[in-house]
Amino acid sequence: MGLFSGVKKVVVDRWSWLNYKTIYSDSLGMPNRRAFPEAHATWVPAQDERRLAAYTMLTAYDNNQVGELSAIRDGDEARERREFGDPSMFVDTLTSHVLGDEQTLTVPGAEQASEDNPTPDAVTAERVQTLLREWADEELLPMRLLQTERKAVGLGDGVYLLYWDADKQRVRIKAYDPGFYFPVIDEDSDGSDFPDRIHFAWELPEDKKRHLPARLRRITYHLDFIRPQTSSAVEPSGRPVRATVMSQATDTEPAQPVLAPGDSLDATGSITRMYPWSDKPSYKTVYLTDATWELGDLKGPDDIDSLPLDKAQFATNAQGEVLDRLDLYQDFVPVIHVPNTVPPAGEHWGASSLAKVLQVFDELSGSDTDSSKASATTGAPILAISGKAVTAQQHYQVAPGMVFTLGEGGSMTSVETAGNLAELRSRVHDLQDRASAVARIPAVSLGTADAAQFPSGYALELALGPLDSLISAMRLARDHADRLLPKFVQRLFQAGQHPDWVGLPVLPAKLMRGAYTPTDKAAVLEEVATARKAGLISLETAIRRLQDIGWPIEDAQEEIKRIDARSFADARDLADALGNPDEVASFLGREAPDVPEAPAVQLPGLPSDTAAGNGDTALGDTASAAAVPSAAQGSGGNTS
Repeated sequence: MGLFSGVKKVVVDRWSWLNYKTIYSDSLGMPNRRAFPEAHATWVPAQDERRLAAYTMLTAYDNNQVGELSAIRDGDEARERREFGDPSMFVDTLTSHVLGDEQTLTVPGAEQASEDNPTPDAVTAERVQTLLREWADEELLPMRLLQTERKAVGLGDGVYLLYWDADKQRVRIKAYDPGFYFPVIDEDSDGSDFPDRIHFAWELPEDKKRHLPARLRRITYHLDFIRPQTSSAVEPSGRPVRATVMSQATDTEPAQPVLAPGDSLDATGSITRMYPWSDKPSYKTVYLTDATWELGDLKGPDDIDSLPLDKAQFATNAQGEVLDRLDLYQDFVPVIHVPNTVPPAGEHWGASSLAKVLQVFDELSGSDTDSSKASATTGAPILAISGKAVTAQQHYQVAPGMVFTLGEGGSMTSVETAGNLAELRSRVHDLQDRASAVARIPAVSLGTADAAQFPSGYALELALGPLDSLISAMRLARDHADRLLPKFVQRLFQAGQHPDWVGLPVLPAKLMRGAYTPTDKAAVLEEVATARKAGLISLETAIRRLQDIGWPIEDAQEEIKRIDARSFADARDLADALGNPDEVASFLGREAPDVPEAPAVQLPGLPSDTAAGNGDTALGDTASAAAVPSAAQGSGGNTS
């Protein structure tokens, strides 16, 4: 607070861009308790209070509810605020751009499987890629990506949870609201390290029909050392828990904890386990806990990471296993955090794309409110009437076709407010341009620019320059998550022992995002055709460039084969250069025809047995003798 009384505390943190909102940050930097009750719950850690309040405020902007939220502190007058969805439009636009026009799971080397003699590695890569894409179709991956990316763009963070569903026999993916996400970050971590313990927690309201009080549910994934095997059990009170499995005691040995199948002890007495995706023994596994507490039982100083387990009620999964530190038989936490921006050094959280433009949106909302009020006076003008026939007690209602009769010296004056309305609308446009410039979203990407002002694709590309740098930075923040997603999917399929995945290695794969900017396809096509005709690029490069701009070419190698199969002029040139029918047939994708052996040459007038002899020639008669020089001369040769 400083050395002098009355000095205001200034809070500078990841969410201090919201400090200008008095409802968010009071004199102590804390959010308003009435507006953000979830941030002040007893179980919420102190370092997460401002984060949760920021999520609520950003959600209000996205849903046109800032006036409703502000009314809690400023009164009902705040509800007159006009909100026309500008923040939501920005979020939707950026979400579509960062996702691209398509999302594809790719495995390097899989494209080589379509060659004539593919390597075993290429065949394996193509098999893994096919299985990943089939899973993406079944799991509706594009929809899950859209759900998470919209949270990341609007709130600053998105979260995926992947898990094995034994009933459906496939990996499931779920998008979580970041307000439910509570990672336990080590104090010595720089923020980029993956946390070993993650909680998902939220409050459940009171259900009077089912006689259930208000509760708190917490799902925990904890990467910890492997312990002996456990099984579902029941306490004397009737509460389901997990208990350690013990061996049968004998006369010579007492009961001992039993190891899980496949586990072993090393030289130090630690339990190790071999996972199918690793060639080294691991000492770690992930434990799952799903517990619920009654809010009335949480009266102490405990936060989300130190809730009393003796008061918890543990859930049970579909297989009847009690979720009290259930061993998942995997050595990684299947949770992926997606920051919207690259976090600063030592930070874990991303920043919302609305963070830097919220004050512009407030000004824009104020101008929209003023314009709405000014348009009312423009549509129903203000009139002032004077004259002897007019008294102060008279009131007139203006309507179309109405006639006023005024006395001697009477007059009527109209207050013109159209000019004020025009100025307000001009200010709205200026504020929209300011918001686009600050957010680095050009008007052309928002769909508000006139396409006629871009005479060429190059001019359009220059106009999209700020957006290019913005999307590049946002995709860089997601690069690690795009690699973890297919990696975790492969591991979970192997952990679930799915027959299609048994024996397959975990290959490096990535979620590829498509193009996000409009492309002048005609200009690109002309450029590619000119370069190909001049021999400056290969056919493979030309096909790849056309794929990049959205041409419906699924497999470049297959497309090249179809093109070659109709390139008869090129085949003729190849035949002249090589003189090999087999090479020409292979180029055309066909088999060379069988060429019959040429028959022996027989000179005219010679007996067949003589022509087929050992080279001894006997001229039979005068006619035959005369035919020999005649034939030789006909071919342009000399005979001796």
